[in-house]
Order: sequence, then C-alpha cells, then structure tokens
Amino acid sequence: MEWLLGYRSAATRLSYADALGLDRAWVRALTSGPPAADAGASRTRPAPPTRPGRHRDLAWLRWCGARGVHPLRATSAHVKLWQHDLAEAGVAKNTRGHRLAAVGSFYAHLAEQGVVAVDPTRFNRRGLSLGTADDTARGVVLTADQVARLLAAAASPRRGRSPLLTHRATAVVALFTLGLRVGELTGLRREDLHTTRGRRALHVRGKGDKARVVFLSGLAGRALDDYLAARDRHDATATPARPGTVSARRSPLIATRDGGPLDPRDVWALLRRVARASGPLLAEFADRVGPHVLRHFYVTTAAEGGADMTHVQADVGHASVDTTNRVYNQAARHPDRSAVDVVERTLLRARDAVTAAHATAVDALRAGVEGEDPVEVLHGLRLLHDALDDGTPLDPPLFREALRIVDALLDRPAGHPRIALLAASVRARLG
Repeated sequence: MEWLLGYRSAATRLSYADALGLDRAWVRALTSGPPAADAGASRTRPAPPTRPGRHRDLAWLRWCGARGVHPLRATSAHVKLWQHDLAEAGVAKNTRGHRLAAVGSFYAHLAEQGVVAVDPTRFNRRGLSLGTADDTARGVVLTADQVARLLAAAASPRRGRSPLLTHRATAVVALFTLGLRVGELTGLRREDLHTTRGRRALHVRGKGDKARVVFLSGLAGRALDDYLAARDRHDATATPARPGTVSARRSPLIATRDGGPLDPRDVWALLRRVARASGPLLAEFADRVGPHVLRHFYVTTAAEGGADMTHVQADVGHASVDTTNRVYNQAARHPDRSAVDVVERTLLRARDAVTAAHATAVDALRAGVEGEDPVEVLHGLRLLHDALDDGTPLDPPLFREALRIVDALLDRPAGHPRIALLAASVRARLG
C-alpha cells in the first residue's frame, strides 16, 4: 500500500496498521518480500502465534466491517461513533488520539489521490476528550530509587523463567533508562551497536526514520552485554548465518526466543510484570509503568541533574528543545522544583514572630505578678493588650496561661484601679 510505504520507519508502519486493523505479517511483507525457502531452517522451534492485541476488533477497518460501514463512504458521524465505542471499551484517551491520527493520515492520502471527496476525520475534536500535552503533568514520574528497584526486579531470577529471559528483561529496562521509545528499542539490530568517538553507542531510528546516536551508559552496556552473551550461548547467533537466513549482525538487538523482533505489546507487558515484582515502592502504579514513563524519567533526571537541555533533546530525539523543556516542565515535578517550601518557611517565620510576641507578653505579665510589682504587671498587660490588638489568637498553651493570670488579677479584692481596668480590657480580648 503506497500510503504505508510513505513511512520509512517499520515501527510507524506497524503502529498505523494496528490502528486500521491490517495484518502485521502483510505489512512486514510490503518491504521485506516473501521469506526465503529455508529462512526458518535454523529455528529450533516453531514461531509463536501473532498476538491479537487488546481491542483489535475496534481497529477502524474492523469496526467498519462489524457496523456495515464502507470505509470509503464513512462520515464524521461514523468516526465519532467509533471513538465513542473505543472510549466505552476503556481504551486510553492517548491511544484513541493516536488511532484517530493514524486513520486521519490514511484518509488524507485517499483524499489526495482523489479516492474520497472528504476526509471524515477533519472535524473539531475538542469534545472527544483525547489526550493532550497537559496530560503529562498527571503521569507517573519515577524516582531514581524506583527505577533502581525496577532494574533489581528485572535481574532477579524467577521460578520458571530461564536465565536468558532474565538477562533480556534486565537489558530492556536498562535500555529504556537511555530515553528510548518502544518502537526505537524493538527496531534496533545488532549492527546498530557500535563505538563512536571512543564510546559505545547505538544507531537509533526515531520518528520519521530520523537517525541519531544514543550513547550507552555503563549500566545499560553491561546489561546488554550479559544478555547478548547469554543469547549467543543459547542459540549460537554469533556464528555466521547460512544462506537464506538473517545474518547474525542484522538480527534484532533484543529478540524473542526464536530470534525475531519483540512486539511492542510484549515490551509493555514485560515492564508491567517487572513493576509488579518491584515491591511496595511501585505497587501504587505498577500497571501504569511503560516505556514512556522511563523516557520521562530520563528527561526529568537529566534536567534536574543540571544537564544541558539541548544535549537531552539530542539524546531522546525530540525535534525541538522546546518539546524537551515541555516534557520536563509539565511532568509531575520533583519537590525540589516547587516553591512550596519557600512559602512555608516565610509563613513559619511570620507565625513564629507572632508567637514570640505573645510569649514575651505572657512571660512579662507572669514575672510582674510573681514579683508583686505593679509597674511590671502594667507593663505585661500593655504588651499583651498590644499583641492581641491585631486579632491573632494565642496558641492554646499561652491562651490558657494568660487567661489564668488575668482572671487571678481580676479576682483580687482591692487591686490597683489601673491594673483592674487594663486587665478587664485584656480579658475582653481573650474572649
């Protein structure tokens, strides 16, 4: 299909095909052609069946077929009804927005070719409650401690899981700490691992098939080396491939047990399994942990560590540094990036100053009464009278103490008239 072939990225082609409901094997065959006769000769077991995926029946073309709607005669009303059904089925709004964008691209191509007169996806979408950039602020932002727990859980042996799969899980989590997208990771080949300017790196193909270099951290490099070594021991992919088979160098960097590329949906499932096994620190949102959460972790951690945002932009493959800044600024911020503590400290200083004035007045009044010095008693009463003038109530302990002293002064049978008058005024303010 000419429309799909307009996207050089295999991940984009598969993602858009999923939105429409096209068969993935057919889409792959568009560029790879039919497999060679002995392409599977080196396999030790049959390839696993293709996973249908969640809500596959709600992909656009399948939905049209179930509703009796011819895709070339679909209207905006049909598209809105389709979006409603997706929402009713519990499809996340970001996923609904992505599917609508894919279908819109499909119809834009058809309109350009004169196949349809009107693009049914061109309407005001504000009422569809689709995902927006502001939703990033409500997303999960992991701490370094939480990501460390993810890595530890991925590396922990699990009953029934082979050492190879344990190494693979660790490598997947570690590679995502480099800020990769899921389609970028699943599209990597072994030949993409190389050394440039004295450091190991990956050739990554991002959105629009734009290439960039992503340097490996020591942590990611070690996890990847351990996985590749275990994989080579398991299936001998380090040996030259026989004619008609995929060469060792061109095989996927992270592969299924049979040497094929990982399905992005399997990557999501892997990350959520690891998150659920990471203990109470991630229990609250284990089912929301995904590749993009780790990508945001990379951006926020780099920015908060003082990295140049243009360097972060190059690492994660954003088209503009403004996008990188927006991801950072709209993410759930680290507490250190909030002014809440500055405001609290100012408030506490003001509150403490008021409390100190009240305490000074009560202490002076107590000292005057205990010393039976009328001048000091009057001084203490004036201080307390002035402190209460602004209407700020005393702290409970100070209030009780002031009330006890003032009531005692008023109970004296022959007190000084000026003291009695001022004490009555203070008592009225105390309430």
